[in-house]
This record gives sequence, structure tokens and C-alpha cells, in this order.
Amino acid sequence: MSRRNKLEKFADLLSFSNVYEYSEKPREDGWLYNGVSNSILKGVWKNQHFENNHPLILELACGRGEYTCALSEKYPKLNFIGVDVKGARIWKGAKYALEHLPNAAFLRIRIEHIIHFFSSNEVDEIWITFPDPFLKDKKSNRRLTSPQFIERYKCFLKTDGIIHLKTDDDQLYEYTLEVIENAPELELIYQSNDIYKKELYTSDLEIKTYYEKKHLADGKKIKYIRSRILS
Repeated sequence: MSRRNKLEKFADLLSFSNVYEYSEKPREDGWLYNGVSNSILKGVWKNQHFENNHPLILELACGRGEYTCALSEKYPKLNFIGVDVKGARIWKGAKYALEHLPNAAFLRIRIEHIIHFFSSNEVDEIWITFPDPFLKDKKSNRRLTSPQFIERYKCFLKTDGIIHLKTDDDQLYEYTLEVIENAPELELIYQSNDIYKKELYTSDLEIKTYYEKKHLADGKKIKYIRSRILS
């Protein structure tokens, strides 16, 4: 993608009413949203943005927002927010949602900062779809299913809130199972190292992102883990 196209998309995002972009670092008076100090949506996403009280689901590292948009279409009575730092990728899903999906929004931040944008018990579920597995051990704390990130999710995910992981990576799959086994606050509900080997556990797994289609074409097996926050 050319730099010009990226700049055009960044400019579009600033005008999209369903996209929230924040600066990398907070100031004393709060985070900057499109140049204005504003953390007002923390704790009130349902009322202030979606104008309802429906359950709230996040897609982390959402990329183009395929899961965010597909789930929003499938469940119009639920609210969805795709979270990613890559604005040029978010643009595609955000543009489609702006025209067709009032129950979908996007938040452009580094996921390390996510606890600044959601309050206790505000989120019902998290989807993590084909994230960077950060294969080097020294980067394991950057994996979105690491204990460090689980601690962040506990700050805003409801008790019994669900965490979904969908990946093609064997190491991330095994690592996540180990994290769940060693975390008393997590319960493993379901696991599969090849979701298409038999009938799908849930029809939500039918959604195929750009990366999943690419992985399947390369002969890789798609894995899925469903876990629950107990406390």
C-alpha cells in the first residue's frame, strides 16, 4: 500500500463516527482522542456510543475487522468493538460498519493500554483471531494470551466472561493451554487443534479472516481455545 493511500485512510478514520483513535501516551488530564483530551467512553461505551445496554464483545488485534463485522451482522442485538493499532487495516472494516453496522465500532490503540479504555465488568467476551504469536521466548509477554494480558483482561471482563483464541500457530496454541492450566482464575471450556476435522464447536468459527484463508491454502490446521474468567 502506498504512503498516499495510507494517509488518505488515516484522514478518513478521523471523520468516521465509529472509530476512536488515541495518542500513544496519556497526559495528566487524560488520553488524547483526535487531539482532544477525552477518556469519557471508559465505562459508558454501551450508553454513549451504542445507545443501548446490550452485551459488549471485543475483537483484539482485529486487523481488517472481519470478525468484528461478521459477528455484528450475525448478532445485531450485541455490541462489538474491534481493537488494533494499525489504522490502514481498521479502515476497511470501519468503513463497511459505518454504512451497514450500527452495532460495530473500532478503537485504534496499542492493546497494552487497553485497561485505560474499559471499566470493571464492562466487557462480556473477547475474541483473539490470528494474533502475532511472538515466537521468540523473550517476547512471550507480548502474546495476547500471556499472563500479563490475562491480568489486563480481568480488569474489565465480567466474571464468567469468555476468551476465544483462534490461531494457526502450534506454539501459541500449546502456550495458551499451559497458561490456562496454571491460572486458577481461568477455566478451559473447549480446545481443538484442528477445528475443521469434525463438526464445528460453534458456528461463529465459520467466519474466515484474510489470514485464515491464507493459512488454510498453505495447508495449516486452524486451532481454537475457549476459556472463561472465574474471578
